[in-house]
Amino acid sequence: MPELPEVETVRQGLAKWVTGRRIDTVEVRHPRAIRRHVPGDVHFAAVLKGRTVTDVARRGKYLWLPLDSGDAIIAHLGMSGQLLMQPAGAQDEVHLRVRVTFADDGPQLRFVDQRTFGGLSVSEGGAELPDEIAHIARDPLDPLFDDELFVARLRGKHTEIKRALLDQTLISGVGNIYADEALWRAQLHGARPTDALTRPAVRRLLAHVRDVLSEAIVAGGTTFDALYVNVNGESGYFDRSLNAYGREGQPCHRCGSIMRREQFMNRSSYSCPRCQPRPRLPLR
Repeated sequence: MPELPEVETVRQGLAKWVTGRRIDTVEVRHPRAIRRHVPGDVHFAAVLKGRTVTDVARRGKYLWLPLDSGDAIIAHLGMSGQLLMQPAGAQDEVHLRVRVTFADDGPQLRFVDQRTFGGLSVSEGGAELPDEIAHIARDPLDPLFDDELFVARLRGKHTEIKRALLDQTLISGVGNIYADEALWRAQLHGARPTDALTRPAVRRLLAHVRDVLSEAIVAGGTTFDALYVNVNGESGYFDRSLNAYGREGQPCHRCGSIMRREQFMNRSSYSCPRCQPRPRLPLR
């Protein structure tokens, strides 16, 4: 599933292409793509017709496009969603779900989603911040992210550090890939208890999270297959810089030990057995 760097890459691309443009028509090709828009596809298209996109914003892994009406289009990519800018004459994608055309007859905005886990919806009055995503925490690249509040809240939890990093109500935008990368840099095993970490240790980890996310944005995100691309259909290349994720059986870039893979919440975690030793179980 796309994480903050992938979604931010899409946001930056969309902002260049759609800001200031007036929507002409909206064609919903698959109702599941707008299932979160309860009034349905006819209302979805009608409420957007004639509206001008004023910006493209992001909260964690969610995007929203503020409109001059004060409403907003919310977009979530899910596992395979793509927001593409395509010339009007370009052939339709196999998994095209929603098409937005603009009054200037320029490039269309197309929502393509093979697995249909993502979707679009309209948030009434949500131009500043849609109520539907207001519960999501700020991400660590947000200028208003409160470092000390995050440190206190994380240390106040009784959970594992990787689970905390994936908690979108605590810190948003971090998923499995970038959690593993930040933990490798911080030399922490994901099962370390949060309430046993010192404040300096949490601050160091947060700094590594920021570094990993920032570097991945510069690289256009991480692409393992054709499901994630930017608005121009191009892949990201941060996979070339991965130190932990997906490197089972390969030597650690820091110490040379063979990287391991462990089961974690129905997915996998990757770490170095020497640099990131498992925490010892408490004596009973």
